[in-house]
Amino acid sequence: MKNLKDVQGERDTRNIPLKKVGVSNLSWPIKVLDRKKGHQYTVAEMKISVDLKHDIRGTHMSRFIEALGNLEMVSPKALEKALDNLKKSLEAEVSHIEMEFPYFIWKESPKSKKLSPMRVDCKVLAEKKDEFSLIIGVKVPIHTLCPCSKEISDFGAHNQRAYVDIMAKSRKLIWFESLVEIAEKSASSPVYTLLKRTDEKFVTESAFMNPKFVEDVARDVAIVLERDDRIEWYRVEVVSMESIHNHNAFACIEKGWVNASEVDE
Repeated sequence: MKNLKDVQGERDTRNIPLKKVGVSNLSWPIKVLDRKKGHQYTVAEMKISVDLKHDIRGTHMSRFIEALGNLEMVSPKALEKALDNLKKSLEAEVSHIEMEFPYFIWKESPKSKKLSPMRVDCKVLAEKKDEFSLIIGVKVPIHTLCPCSKEISDFGAHNQRAYVDIMAKSRKLIWFESLVEIAEKSASSPVYTLLKRTDEKFVTESAFMNPKFVEDVARDVAIVLERDDRIEWYRVEVVSMESIHNHNAFACIEKGWVNASEVDE
């Protein structure tokens, strides 16, 4: 068989290293730890990459898929092994795995106690240089009711669905479900897939008695995360799909963005 030239492996003379070279939009069947049921199966959309040295022209795309091997579980041990494989196979100093996938939590309706699955979009960001780094995240649908609208209106108040996006780096295991609970408890009300009339009455009235701006939700989530000794870093963004405005409202906070001296002042 004719020897095939390795064009990607050619030496590059432009002296420019590249951050994150790899493949994206890769669908991958995966098993995820489930706090109640042990695990559940889903499909992740993945982006896998390495940092490319300044003197290498290109990377070998097929090696990324080979390096994943039989990655079956979203767990620190399995992800670190895959990252080590990427570094070795592609002769890289740093490797990265990013994945997003739907995750389902079975929730009870507040009054009728009917069970139904609620979708939460989860994220995992894993990186390995000398040390392994793991960040997990959730995007949680919630219900917000406007405090200003309630205050100035004779009848009702505008309310809408919103999303809480939490990313967290922790020293110990944090369940996706735990982050979901933090988001829901910080909202005017959780949302549900299945609501009977008694549930709808309860959710509507609960939200009315607990009005929240997106700023309120973001701060309340941050307070809980700050008090958790396991969490080293977090980022929270709350987006409200406004029902009476032709735009969204959002608020964002990230641990460490304000110096302690500024807070004291």
